[in-house]
Amino acid sequence: MASAGGGDCEGAVPEADRPHQRPFLIGVSGGTASGKSTVCEKIMELLGQNEVDHRQRKLVILSQDRFYKVLTADQKAKALKGQYNFDHPDAFDNDLMHKTLKNIVEGKTVEVPTYDFVTHSRLPETTVVYPADVVLFEGILVFYSQEIRDMFHLRLFVDTDSDVRLSRRVLRDVSRGRDLEQILTQYTTFVKPAFEEFCLPTKKYADVIIPRGVDNMVAINLIVQHIQDILNGDLCKWHRGGPNGRSCKRTNASRAFWGRLRRRPGPRPFGVFDSDPRDFLLRSGCHTHCI
Repeated sequence: MASAGGGDCEGAVPEADRPHQRPFLIGVSGGTASGKSTVCEKIMELLGQNEVDHRQRKLVILSQDRFYKVLTADQKAKALKGQYNFDHPDAFDNDLMHKTLKNIVEGKTVEVPTYDFVTHSRLPETTVVYPADVVLFEGILVFYSQEIRDMFHLRLFVDTDSDVRLSRRVLRDVSRGRDLEQILTQYTTFVKPAFEEFCLPTKKYADVIIPRGVDNMVAINLIVQHIQDILNGDLCKWHRGGPNGRSCKRTNASRAFWGRLRRRPGPRPFGVFDSDPRDFLLRSGCHTHCI
């Protein structure tokens, strides 16, 4: 059983009786190869948490990819031929995912499975995720289920050009030993249609939309500073709740973030609102308008 800063669980792992503060849960969504995990890793790096022992980390990253269902023999055979849809909501063990996040939010240590993308199977080895102040949960469909979506205190959507995402996915899958023709067929048959049907519509639930992913350092630095305030204990309103419970916590977290945007000195990012003011795009290099 390995130890790391992200995971999934069949149940909580026995631990000391010392109380743990409920973590600030951040959801990070976006299309395949949009740079979700890279954004999370950059946040971890800028906060210096990647150099901290896994048991002492204040911030951990958990990937939705760990929650792929155990495939039947027939499903695995299709997967090896590139004929199984891993981008459909039914491909994930949503019950296990919800149970894991619930335990994490309650400040418990959890044990998570490990998924092998070469053999398309869940390995017997597991990973232990220890309580942390902030948890980044990233994946293509982390906003799809309302039950899970409502657990996040802040929601980020990494918005990257589709051609860039395709080129990244090709390089990634080739490195996993897959045939180029199979990769492209799988993309046009499953990945692209699933993105348009299941992932892209959840963009409207994001509090912050980050164009260009990790290349957008204006957005990354603002998010890092927001998380740093949480780690320093400067933002506690989100933890108080209120008449509306969880929704009140989310509202306070969002207000704190937008307050930071308004107070940001120097050139300010350009705010673009769609039908909902939470659909905000952080565009570096633009010096006009500010919310």
